[in-house]
Amino acid sequence: MRQERTVQASIFDLFAQHEIGCELKKASTWLDEHPTLLGLVATDLRRDGVQETGRHGLPAEAVLRCALLKQYRQLSYEELAFHLEDSASFRAFARLPWAWSPKKSVLHKTISAIRAETWEAINRMLLTSARQEKIEDGSVVRLDSTVTAALMHEPSDSSLLWDAVRVMVRLLKQAQAWMGDIARAWCDHRRAAKRRWQAIEFTRGRPKRVPLYRELIEITRKTLAYLREAAARLSGSTKPTVALWRAKVGHYEPLIERVIAQSERRVLCGEAVPAGDKLVSLFETHADIIVKGSRDVQYGHKLNLTTGRSGLILDLVIEAGNPADSDRLMPMLERHIGAYGAAPLQAAADGGFASRKNLDRAKACGVRDMAFHKKSGLSIEDMVRSRWVYRKLRNFRAGIEAGISCLKRAYGLARCTWRGLNHFKAYVWSSVVAYNLAVLVRLRPS
Repeated sequence: MRQERTVQASIFDLFAQHEIGCELKKASTWLDEHPTLLGLVATDLRRDGVQETGRHGLPAEAVLRCALLKQYRQLSYEELAFHLEDSASFRAFARLPWAWSPKKSVLHKTISAIRAETWEAINRMLLTSARQEKIEDGSVVRLDSTVTAALMHEPSDSSLLWDAVRVMVRLLKQAQAWMGDIARAWCDHRRAAKRRWQAIEFTRGRPKRVPLYRELIEITRKTLAYLREAAARLSGSTKPTVALWRAKVGHYEPLIERVIAQSERRVLCGEAVPAGDKLVSLFETHADIIVKGSRDVQYGHKLNLTTGRSGLILDLVIEAGNPADSDRLMPMLERHIGAYGAAPLQAAADGGFASRKNLDRAKACGVRDMAFHKKSGLSIEDMVRSRWVYRKLRNFRAGIEAGISCLKRAYGLARCTWRGLNHFKAYVWSSVVAYNLAVLVRLRPS
């Protein structure tokens, strides 16, 4: 049975008197006050099949605390492993078993097993504590949206075709171990594909680029034909490694077909492909194309956030696609009402959320003062009780920009460094929990 707790806190666990050490000590105290969180983490570790005994049997308490340390200090797994061995404050917070420092592989396997739903449940517990201690009651809120980038390079049709050739050649090389004659059945076109990709990148003018694209697409098609032939030859094998290889081929084959099709439509046919139909990465297929106003295009996911007067993140939604801000105001307010049992008395939102319909619906659900950063044709008298209230709420709304900036700079929310949609969501929520825990312990009375 997986252990949830390590040994009890020792009197020899020492936290440095530095500001960071004091914060870690307060955060450790809050975690000790909420032992039910460990059961959620332990359940995730069992679900993910993480080893329960021996050197890999890191207790659930240590896993949660190490995950918070990683996001709190924005460390890589290798850096976290070093600091856990080197820092007395980090070891005291992590509650590691005596004379044991986990390797980065153990930290990666265990921390990545914590699901986004578990992090969200931990955040709800944080907000419940803030409400009970009268730090945050949710009566005044502000809303805004931002974007977290996925772990991918900026896409282009040529780079996606080059990625496809690289992936297929790697799979074909793996198949060589099982088929002695496959070396005579296919050719490695990576050098030719890379030359075409680089030539496209440095060539200006559509007439000059189209012939290069035709050649690159043809190379991609040939390599795909080699891969399909290899998969057909290995279809009768029962080896587990071959079955795993075939699963990878089955995963990448339709994606590569999409890349070829969208390249032909956009480049050869001159067709405008809708953003929803575009594939922007072979590896992070979940990434959306996000354009906020006239700013640069970003690739990842749009986040809608709600914060309170305390600065705590009261709610967060990771959106699918690129919905307009004006369509997300009421869903965010309804989520707030579901969590707090009543609508906020006052709310402030960015100008993108403004519309007459949203104002009327917000007032109807119980919001007394609803201020938008940009009026968008609405009068101040319709939104709030007085111009003084409008100025106060408009200035209050500006504070969420500082919170988002802090999340991106200090807690890694600018770019997710984990792969896959589920891990993307877990990464975002872990950043929010680490941020909220730091804010909460700073606001709690000593």
